[in-house]
Formats: sequence, structure tokens, C-alpha cells
Amino acid sequence: MYRKEMYVFDQDKPIKAVIRNYLEKDFAQLIRVQQECFPPPFPSELWWNEVQLKNHVDLFPEGALCVEIDGEIAGSMTGLCVIYTPGEPDHSWEQITDNGYIRNHQPEGNTLYVVDISVRPTYRKLGLGKLLMQSMYEVVIQLGIERLLGGGRMPHYHKYEAEMSAEGYLEKVVNGDIKDPVISFLLHCGRTPVKVVNNYLEDEDSRNHATLMEWKNPFRA
Repeated sequence: MYRKEMYVFDQDKPIKAVIRNYLEKDFAQLIRVQQECFPPPFPSELWWNEVQLKNHVDLFPEGALCVEIDGEIAGSMTGLCVIYTPGEPDHSWEQITDNGYIRNHQPEGNTLYVVDISVRPTYRKLGLGKLLMQSMYEVVIQLGIERLLGGGRMPHYHKYEAEMSAEGYLEKVVNGDIKDPVISFLLHCGRTPVKVVNNYLEDEDSRNHATLMEWKNPFRA
């Protein structure tokens, strides 16, 4: 089981944080995290449900992480293992994650695939998303697999759709000419772009595009 204690900072004030595997007793709080991160008009049926969460802790507990502040769950990150070959055909989020149910988890997989990462809005100034990502990198190392992989939304792309392709937009973000709240965050976390994927997720702001981004295990390079 994974457990890490550290301090995060609210301006200059240290606050103790714990990153650990989430358990069945946490399900109500994990659903509350989703409700706060994706409020209406986001459809409530797309929040985590208890069947999905039960699958996460039963099928791949190593990939079910949460961050706790003062006994409250402030965010979570979930993954599954898949077999991924660079250059293979595009996939959607629904296909690769079994729509969040992860019944397609492959224990022998070479890649830890990110299903979701969420941090409650009131805690986002503490840098918890980056800490969750770094913790999942440690899981990749512990498992001895090749990479962490996942699709990142491109939520500001709709502002530039008339001027450039999704690939051109990604290039501008990587060059620092445009800041995208998701892709720029993932770059800060050490992820590198692999390719733009079309029809990844129903996402009007991203025009259904996502950027597949990876972190390679430095001990497997």
C-alpha cells in the first residue's frame, strides 16, 4: 500500500498532506470531490459511482490514490494498466478506461494509464494535482513498467480553432506562446506530448480533441 506524508504551503503556512490509496470507506468523499469539481450543468451520471470506485480498489488498488488534508479528501487520481505500443491507432477515453469501470485492467500491462485526476476547487492553490501526479510516477517505478500515459483536454483550443489545427495549437502551447490550463499543467508535471487524438472525449471546449501525454520511467529508458 502507498502512503506518503509531506507539507504543502498555503502562501507561507505549512499544511500537512497525506497521499495514500483510497479505500471503500472513502467512496462518499470521493464522489463529493467529483461533485465539486464538475458541478451542474455537468451531468451527474458522469460522476464516479460506487461500482466504478469498487472496481478501482479491487482490480488495481495501486492505481487508486487520494490526497488528504486534515482528514478530508481534497483530491484523487485513478489509473489502470494497459498494453500500449507507440504508433497504435487512436483510442477514446471510454475505450481505454472501460468508461471508468477499468474491467479491462491488464496486470501484465506495460503502461499505467490515467483515468482521472481531480482536486476540489478550494484546495487547488496548494499544488495537490502535481503531487498526485508525482505519486503516480512513483507507482510506475514501483511496478517496473515503461510509462505513465493519458489524454489531456485542450480546453482553450476552441478560442483558436479558426486560426490553427489542434496540432498547431499544441505546438504553440509547448513553445509557450499560448497557455492552456490542462496541457500547460501537465507539462509542469513533467509529461511530454505524444500526439493529438481526435474524438477522445465529448468536450466542446477542446472540440473533442485531447493530447496524449506520457512520462517515461527513467529506470526503463
